[in-house]
Amino acid sequence: MNFLAHLFLSGTDPEVKVGNFIGDYVKGNSYNKYSPGIQTGILLHRKIDSFTDSHPVVKVSATKLQEHYGRYSRVVVDVFYDHFLAVNWHSYSDKDLAGFVTGVHRLLISNYFKLPARVKRFLPFLIKNRRLEKYRYVSGIERSLKIMSSYSTLPDKAGFAIDVLENEYDKFNSEFKEFFPEVITLCEQFLKEKR
Repeated sequence: MNFLAHLFLSGTDPEVKVGNFIGDYVKGNSYNKYSPGIQTGILLHRKIDSFTDSHPVVKVSATKLQEHYGRYSRVVVDVFYDHFLAVNWHSYSDKDLAGFVTGVHRLLISNYFKLPARVKRFLPFLIKNRRLEKYRYVSGIERSLKIMSSYSTLPDKAGFAIDVLENEYDKFNSEFKEFFPEVITLCEQFLKEKR
């Protein structure tokens, strides 16, 4: 799961949303320096990642990308699944995607000084380009993969990834729809236990 899914799966608590959004950028026990709500979000982020990485449906999706992405295949699947969440948004949320994204932007701006330095650097661009909303378009997914390959060790193979996505589009969509209700249940249970 990538940014959009992590935010969606955070429930209604604003601090949990912030924590889940920054989860990849808070390592080890350093989450303890945050407020309890943000800590819960960071731990939820880790729970989602662990569940996703070991899920058999995600493994099936990842095999389609193995040829050029190897161990990074699941990272690309995370981005693809954000696309399918955006495309199928009406099936999971009563709020429209644009409204949800605008609310997230406001929340992150209002918590800007709590964010890790790396998040502070990319957040203005994410907001300006409305990247989360553009996940609904294949072109938005391609752009995200190119950005990720520029700032991480993800191989620069966005063209290959998009070819696979377009050729296997219905299969990826079906796999996402099989997987996503399970992760929703996992998150609801986790947040219920943390209350």
